[in-house]
Amino acid sequence: MKKIATLTLMVLMLGLTACNTVSGMGKDIKKGGEAIEKAASK
Repeated sequence: MKKIATLTLMVLMLGLTACNTVSGMGKDIKKGGEAIEKAASK
């Protein structure tokens, strides 16, 4: 039973970390796109 609880906790932690990573990557891509738009409009 203890192994299942530990495994479940590890999977949940990995899931949360992955969500934050994807969110951060999305913000970086958005900022990059905005910079390209700004440079193109000059």
